[in-house]
Amino acid sequence: MTVLLANIEAPLIQAAQLVFALSLLILLHEMGHFLPAKWFKCRVEKFMLFFDAGFALFKKKIGETVYGLGWLPLGGYVKIAGMIDESMDKDAMKQPPQPDEFRSKPAWQRLIIMIGGVTMNFLLAFFLFAVILQVWGETYLPPQNAIYGLTVDTLGRKVGLQDGDIIMSLDGKPVKDEDKVVLSIYTHDVKDMEVFRNGQTIHLPIPGTFIGELAHNHLDGFANVAWPTIVDSVSPTAHIVEGTLLKGDKVISFNGIPTPSFESLTLTRVKHKNETVDLGLIRGVDTLHIKAHLDSTGTVGFLPQRPDKFLTYVTKKYDFFSSFPAGVRKSIEVMNDYLAQLKLLFTNKHVKSQDTVGSVITIARAFQPHWDWESLWKLTAFLSVILGFMNILPIPALDGGHILFLLVEMISGRKPSDKFMEYAQIFGMILLVGLMAYALGLDVFRAFKH
Repeated sequence: MTVLLANIEAPLIQAAQLVFALSLLILLHEMGHFLPAKWFKCRVEKFMLFFDAGFALFKKKIGETVYGLGWLPLGGYVKIAGMIDESMDKDAMKQPPQPDEFRSKPAWQRLIIMIGGVTMNFLLAFFLFAVILQVWGETYLPPQNAIYGLTVDTLGRKVGLQDGDIIMSLDGKPVKDEDKVVLSIYTHDVKDMEVFRNGQTIHLPIPGTFIGELAHNHLDGFANVAWPTIVDSVSPTAHIVEGTLLKGDKVISFNGIPTPSFESLTLTRVKHKNETVDLGLIRGVDTLHIKAHLDSTGTVGFLPQRPDKFLTYVTKKYDFFSSFPAGVRKSIEVMNDYLAQLKLLFTNKHVKSQDTVGSVITIARAFQPHWDWESLWKLTAFLSVILGFMNILPIPALDGGHILFLLVEMISGRKPSDKFMEYAQIFGMILLVGLMAYALGLDVFRAFKH
């Protein structure tokens, strides 16, 4: 029962973090539309956090605006009078334009209202990254500090990597953070890496098909930074069949297979779920063996000491004034990496949408299985950048579609008809719902596949 509760608890914590992040992002995005609409004296009829399809969990009218909480946490909206939007309020659009309606305002005012949402998303990302850099700094592991090298998995061995290797450069560019090598290889479609092995430097080519294999494996199965497995604490749920497992024990083997690093232990134990296994330990000056029964996830039942106990990480600190330009640079870096990954989807025939596209389920799994504020704010800032970018795309029903039509109107002097905007909105909504259904279907398929 305790193991079952633990298996349920982690997804619930991840879901809670996702709802928290989405709530903040949606509120501020819609506020970006709401505030300029009010400044330009537009009548705002509704302000909804989450969609209220059919019913709302809560709503209250204050002044001319109904504020509410919907039940479907996939977005939110601000209903501005006289605007073709998600509500598809055709009856209101048949009435003569009123002075306090969106359609009665000059094009430049409507443009500012429409770009307010994505502007707020980018500003939020700048701010969050700046605060993160002030509070926690920027931590990375230089290659020379990865003194135990890498533990190499199946995909890493396919390109010639060996346990203990250290990746020094990618396509001739020095590696700054050994922990982010895999992401860099994927994002930048790297063709060559320089590896330090046994006092020598060698070059390993990366075949063109490798990026597709990485994508199919969700960037897993390549290599991870190695550090020794020292027991930090033993869970009450650990099932030690023979002998004892104590804090400070060093795990050196698994069923007779040497496991010099925590990653090598992890790669070995997941193949022995629900089995009783032999663990080799060093305790003080003694070498001994115990037997433990693994649970359904292949977990022994202990927490290891963190890698920073063995490896020297570098943390760059930022003061108040330097953190904000650094936050802007970080946001641009995130955007560039995201665009590079999108480019791969369209330009690399080995990268498939079924391997890279995901829904809110994929996003939820990106959060830590425990509440970690640093990780939470980093992922929220990342999602804010992505939400801003996705909303600026020139797709009808998104802010970018409205912005495109407004720019055409300002350049040509001709306003698209309400009927055209209505059809464009319907097309955009069908397209977006289809894409969301496709992404959700992929996540469901992956869940049943595994």
